[in-house]
Amino acid sequence: NTVNDDDIEIYTDDSRTQVAFTWYGMRQQTVKPVIDGVARPNQCLSDFIASKESGIADYIGLFAVTGGLGIEKHEQRFLAAHDDYNAIMLKSLADRLAEAFAEYLHERVRKDLWGYVPDEQLSKEALIKEEYRGIRPAPGYPACPDHTVKADMFKLLQAEEIGMTLTDSFAMTPGAAVSGFYFAHPASRYFSVDKIGADQLADMAQRRGLTKEYLERWLAPNLS
Repeated sequence: NTVNDDDIEIYTDDSRTQVAFTWYGMRQQTVKPVIDGVARPNQCLSDFIASKESGIADYIGLFAVTGGLGIEKHEQRFLAAHDDYNAIMLKSLADRLAEAFAEYLHERVRKDLWGYVPDEQLSKEALIKEEYRGIRPAPGYPACPDHTVKADMFKLLQAEEIGMTLTDSFAMTPGAAVSGFYFAHPASRYFSVDKIGADQLADMAQRRGLTKEYLERWLAPNLS
């Protein structure tokens, strides 16, 4: 559930008595246009999760998948043989497999695991255009540019059990990997946080119990 407007508490189980971790959100701060007399809202992904105060037991999903386990030795073998073409093709194939797995797993969530659209029947073209209900934003992308949340995600998912780890810079290994969150709200959509002000940075540092300098390092591209 959403707390403090911008943050999402993720619980250990349905009793909702213990917080596994809190995902600290970033909200748009750029001036939005007024359309038909209505100002466009400054969005945060937490807007798509019910607030704790509402009493509604809402849900969010996490995932981490890879298609690159064990490819390094084969990539090095191709490079040692000066076969750049097959080395590139191998990496590309692993990347596509990871993306396809993420797409397939999201479909399972929608139709089966959460089952909020059990009768969904989409063409490949519609899937590519993401013409389905729900989104799966990934850390580091415009809607959630903060990479550091991956540490909590990977710990909760026990990603190391399938051979996935994080570097000191929060890059995923193997490189052919995808991780993110599942949102099912019918109004959920992708957007870009873009630039945030010093006030939001200071507020986030206080909420997270971190220094502004630490956050400045990881959120530099989004600081105005």
